[in-house]
Amino acid sequence: MTDPILYAQDDHVATLTFNRPDTRNALTDQDMVDAAIAACQKVAGDPTVRALVVTGAGSAFSSGGNLKHMRDRVGTFAGTPAQVRDGYRNGIQRLALTLYNLEVPTIAAVNGPAYGAGCDTAMACDIRIASDNAVFAENFVKVGLISGDGGSWLLPRAVGLSRACEMSFTGEPVNAETALAWGMVSRVVSGERLLPEAQDLAARIAANPPGALRMAKRLIREGQTVRFDTLLELAAAFQAACHHTRDHEEAVGAFFEKRQPVFAGE
Repeated sequence: MTDPILYAQDDHVATLTFNRPDTRNALTDQDMVDAAIAACQKVAGDPTVRALVVTGAGSAFSSGGNLKHMRDRVGTFAGTPAQVRDGYRNGIQRLALTLYNLEVPTIAAVNGPAYGAGCDTAMACDIRIASDNAVFAENFVKVGLISGDGGSWLLPRAVGLSRACEMSFTGEPVNAETALAWGMVSRVVSGERLLPEAQDLAARIAANPPGALRMAKRLIREGQTVRFDTLLELAAAFQAACHHTRDHEEAVGAFFEKRQPVFAGE
């Protein structure tokens, strides 16, 4: 059996690829979840990684839940209601939390359909770039379910409450052009340009001081839930720490010396 996740690193950019094209990269299979979490943990523990690209092999980003397993009530969907609840908590929800909580910036390169849990996984990333044949659907209601992996929290933050409700209540797909108009994705590119564009953006992000990048991401995340004055207090503390880093000194020195800075993460 092929590895469920492909992991590669080029300089300071890592790429995680869901690698089950035969299931259109269904995300509820436990080996897929475990491998994806392990890859995220590798990113979290590797200071040389400064940005992560997430994409799918084959024609889909991810089809979400494995419908055959739902029908047969196996894997995540086996057992009593209490057991199914634990299956979600120990499976796809762990992946959503692990990906969302990564300190490094993350980019979803959505190469095709992102349905259900696949859509929610893309929303858990900081930035989304879509190919021109990408399709997003919060389609849980179409099979009599609700989002079990955080979509009801993630999607409104990406597209606003009204559009999140429209997607969730109808279950209908949204094409790449609509996703761009709604702010769900930053840009739409041709399929052959998708991964190069995502990796180029990741490289431009990774060219900055890693400590400042992580704090910038943390501030944006905290700003979604805390009061403005609370965020300013946190920003002051982070800024004070940044002022005393070698990377800050290197950036300022390089500016005056008219050269490219070299950051060491110190």
